[in-house]
Formats: sequence, structure tokens, C-alpha cells
Amino acid sequence: MAKKIKSIEPNIADLANGWLKSYQLDYKLEQETLNTEIDQALNDYYSKNGGVGGNRPDVKLLLEDKNLNKYPVLIEYKGYKDKLIKLDKDGKVANRTIKNQTDFKNINAYAVNGAVHYANALLHYTSYTDIIAIGMTGFKNDTDDIEYEIGVYYVSKSNFGIGQKIDDYTDLSFLRKENFDEFIEKVKNLQLSQEKIDKLREQREREIDASLTKLNNDIFQNEKGLSESDRVYLVAASIIATLGIPGKVAALEKADLKSSSENGNRDGDIILRKIKAFLDEKDLPQAKRDLIVRTLQNTLTTDNINKNENGESQLKRVFIKIVDDLGIYYKIGLTTDFTGKLFNEMYKWLGFSQDKMNDVVLTPSYVATLLVKLARVNKDSYVWDFATGSAGLLVAAMNEMLRDAKKTIKSPDKLAVKSVEIKTNQLLGLEILSSVYMLAILNMILMGDGCSNILNRDSLKDFDGNYGFGKTDEKFPANAFVLNPPYSAPGNGMVFVEKALSMMKGGYAAIIIQNSAGSGKAAEYNKKILKHSTLLASIKMPIDLFIGKSSVQTNIYVFRVGEAHRKDDTVKFIDFSNDGYTRTNRKKASCNLRDTDRAKERYAELVDLVRFGKSKLNIFTEKEYYEGHIDPENGSDWNQTAPIDTKPTLEDFKKTVSDYLAWEVSNLLKNQDAGDDRLGK
Repeated sequence: MAKKIKSIEPNIADLANGWLKSYQLDYKLEQETLNTEIDQALNDYYSKNGGVGGNRPDVKLLLEDKNLNKYPVLIEYKGYKDKLIKLDKDGKVANRTIKNQTDFKNINAYAVNGAVHYANALLHYTSYTDIIAIGMTGFKNDTDDIEYEIGVYYVSKSNFGIGQKIDDYTDLSFLRKENFDEFIEKVKNLQLSQEKIDKLREQREREIDASLTKLNNDIFQNEKGLSESDRVYLVAASIIATLGIPGKVAALEKADLKSSSENGNRDGDIILRKIKAFLDEKDLPQAKRDLIVRTLQNTLTTDNINKNENGESQLKRVFIKIVDDLGIYYKIGLTTDFTGKLFNEMYKWLGFSQDKMNDVVLTPSYVATLLVKLARVNKDSYVWDFATGSAGLLVAAMNEMLRDAKKTIKSPDKLAVKSVEIKTNQLLGLEILSSVYMLAILNMILMGDGCSNILNRDSLKDFDGNYGFGKTDEKFPANAFVLNPPYSAPGNGMVFVEKALSMMKGGYAAIIIQNSAGSGKAAEYNKKILKHSTLLASIKMPIDLFIGKSSVQTNIYVFRVGEAHRKDDTVKFIDFSNDGYTRTNRKKASCNLRDTDRAKERYAELVDLVRFGKSKLNIFTEKEYYEGHIDPENGSDWNQTAPIDTKPTLEDFKKTVSDYLAWEVSNLLKNQDAGDDRLGK
């Protein structure tokens, strides 16, 4: 019978804690308190065994660098060989299963995995955004000497909480006060490749989908009396209240809600005060702040939701669910249409019968990015959207503008000024539905405060082209337009396009719309558009692009604005039916969007084809790419395909003759065989 290997974790802990003591560091063991915020976060986060709360790292520290920035350090010990870390096939800390569920087995068994798990608790529930996670394990060799290994990882908003290896170490002296600043400089210089960032973002987005489904199902099943708008506003209010601003506004904690019935101190009153404090510190116009508070106040201050039942209000219960299920995702700084996902998930359960509401289908983030690139958005663009929904297209535009600014502006001071300018003055969106409008506001706050000019107006009736806040007497100098319009609007939504482009002096536009708009349904609007804008490209999109929400065939139309279309202008017609993605609509699937045929490369090639033409053909062929012309006086000829040449060639003739002769010979041989058979009888 094999001898059971005994853990030497006490020896490992004694060794490492001896180092910490010799460095004169104020470290806390698992049962000791570090500070209330960190201890509460570890207690609230689900444990490494999968239960509720009770996370206890073996050692906790809170260290400070020369700039007075504080870094939590969490250490986990193990006492077995090969139990330092478990990585997945991509080299990341394997704390998620193939099905994208929390891998409690790895978290419990491996030192680094456990430490990274604890670090995510702090990302989720505290204001700390940069955490050091350390794992250490070892064993006794044949001579009874201890052999050990150490893993040191950086867990932060910037790496989506997954963690990055910092370096190899043989002891913990990098934590010594004299060495800590140099260590933090090494941490700051860690960089992820764009490919890794994209993969991490995709993984986190899949997790968001699962969490949103869980949250909405829970509220739908267990919290009665909440309308669809109430749910949207409660999520928006809870998220804003828990964001906080370091050094200025403390994030609202679950324990801050007492479910009191005292007027002015009810849970809704407390959340509302926190929202006001948060907005007051933001660089938003006063009218915008007042509008947000006014919109959320109606839901937050109703009697029923604040009523104390069994020691807890319904508002507190919902608040806790939102923070527990979503907290980590909006605190790690995802550059994604977070509330777009929220919107799609929440409205999926509501079963609207009104056509107007069924008509709201949000653009997938990767399609939003495509539209932004086709509209040639850069750091100097002024981008607007006349049916902004949850602001997913504007989020994509803002991210592209900020990326371009970082790439081209090398002065940190100038980059900071430009970033503020982009968020404050270079984006404008209009949304008529008030509940969707609040999601747009929330989305832009979460993604970087670019919500100054998100307007709750009818873009067709109540918009004159001016800034909505601040510079209200100035025209918004739009030179880029992106749109996914409601298809029930006149001309399948081309009415929005005609108005927006007619108000622009120049620039580019990219819209995704039901393709019947280009084959007759919007002919009159199209003819008007071509009097001031040139159609550059017509792109046929995959039929299942909006699977689960809509099954209409869509096209993207790309325009150069400010120059009338002439009959000899070349239009690029591109069949993008195969975009490289495989989509499914299974509720329990870990991923409903898979890159199965070079999707990223296909999207990049599409942008190049629209801009530079057929010289960029690589993956696609001339069967999918066709350069042709339209009649500016027609308006119904925008969905062309590559013509099929039906004229027979000499090779076609030769093949036909060859096939005929082969058939004749075959028949002769069959007849001969049949005759031989008869003669032999």
C-alpha cells in the first residue's frame, strides 16, 4: 500500500513568515484583521471551496510605495511538490473550467490559484485595483531538506483579474521596504499583447453573459412588483453607487444599507445620496446630473421597495444581488458595451408586445468596432449616433479614438488633455426611450465618462444639430456617423441616415440596416442621400448576425459625406456572409460565438477592401468582392452581387464534347456486353 505523502505546509509557512518578520513587515495571519474593507471583501466573496464567504489567505499585507499608493499583498501556502500553480492551455492561471465556470478544484489545490482567487475578491468588493498575489509550496527531498518554489502574480483591472507573472523569486525580499519601489516599477512595466488582451476580454465577456442571465433570472423569479424600467434603473443606480471615486467618494457597501424606515435614511435615500455625491465629482453638466438623479429617484424612493420585511428591504436584496453577481466586471474596466449586454439580457425576459420595443436590437461589440473602423474614426473625429440605444456604438468609437490618441500623442500631459476632450466634446448620441437612455448614460460612465452629450431626445423631431449640454449654442461638428436604426422607422430607418448626413459638412458614415432598405423599401430616402453623399460600399452581412433577437438580412452601407454620388463612382459590393464566426443560440452554452474560420483576419481584410480596393484581396475572392455602379436616380440598386458570366468558353465547349463522347462510348460498350450475354444463352 502506497505511503500517503504528508503536507509540509507548516514548515513552508514558518520559513516564509520568518522572512517577513526579518524584513520588519507588519503582516497579518489568516485569522487576523488587516483592515475592515479587505476583511469584509474576503468574507463576502465566494470561498475557494465554492461556498459562501470565509476566504482566509495565509498571510495578508498592505504595503505602500514612494507615491503613497497602497498595494494589498495576499499569500497562500501549500506543502506538496508540484502544487504551486495550475495553468490553462493559454498559459493563464486556470481558475475557470472549459465551460467557463469557477474551477474550485484548482483554486483549492494550488497556491497561486488560491492567491489569485483572493485577489479577485478585492477587485470585486474594494477600491483596490492593483493586488499582489503570491503562492509558495514545497516538499522535503531524500535528504530531508526543504525544497520550495514561489509564484508572484499581479492581479489588476488592467489584466481583467486573470493575473500576470511578475518574475521568478527565491525569497520574499522584494517586499522589503528598501526593495518595494523597484518591484512596483517592474509591475508597472508589465504589458499584455493586444492578442492576449482580446482573449481575456472575450473570456470576461462570456462570464458577464452568464452572470447577467443568473441575475435577471433571480430578480424575475423572486422579486415581484418590479417593472421592466424599475429593473433597469435599479441596476444603473446600484452600479453608480458602488463605483466610488478614490479619495473623494467612498463606494457604497452592502453594510451601509440598514433597511431603516426613517424618512431620509431609507435604503433608497442612502443610494440616492451616494449617486449625487458621485455625479457631483464628475465633470458632467449640472443639467445632466439633475436629469440622472430625477430619473432614478422615482424608483429608488417608492414605499414598497423600501419597506422593511423580515429585517431587509426589497431594495437592499436587489442591491446585494447586483453587487455580488456583477461587481467584479464593471470594476475591472472592461472596454465593452457592458450595459448593452445588460439590456439584451434584461429585455429578453420581458416579452414585450409593442412593436416599438421589439424593434430595439443592439449591435454586437465586434460589429460596433467594425462600423467605427469603416467610418474612419480617429482621435480627431466628432462622432454622432441618432438612435444610440445603450451607446454601444459610441463606446466603440470612444475606445478607437482613445487608442489612436495613445498611439500618436507621446506627451502624457497632452494625452490627458486630449482624452478629456474626446470624452467631453467629441461624442454625441440621441435616444428617445428613457429606460434605454439611462443605460446609455450608465454605459458611458462605466467606460470612461463620455456621456456629456448623450441626449434623451427624438433625433428626427427635437434635434437641431447643436451640443446638448455646455456649448448649447454651437453646432456639433460631426465628421463621423455610425448607426443601427430601428427598422420600423420610415425607410427601414434610412430616415435617420438622410437627416444625419444632410447635417454634416464632410467625413464618413457606416450604418447597419435591414437590406431591403437598399432594394426598394427606402428608395426615396436613398435618392436624397445620394444628392449629398457618395455610397462607397455595400456589405452583405451574415443572416444569423443577430441570432436569438432578429433573423432579418442586414447590410452595412458606407458613405463619404459632403459629395454627391455620380453615376461613374465605383461602389464596392462585398458578400460578407461568411465572416468567420459560428453562432449558436443555446441558453446554457459557455460560448455562443466562436471564431472558426479566421474571423479577426476577415474583419480586418473587410476594412482594407472598403478603403483600398481589390489589391487587398487575400482571404476573400472576386466571387465575394465586386466593383460596380449604381444609378443615383434609382435608390433600389444598392445590393448587387458579382455577375455570373454565362457566355460559354472554348474550354466549356471542349468539356461538353468530351462528356458527350464519353457517354456515347459507354453506351456502345453496354450494348455490346448485352449482345454477348444474349448470344451466350
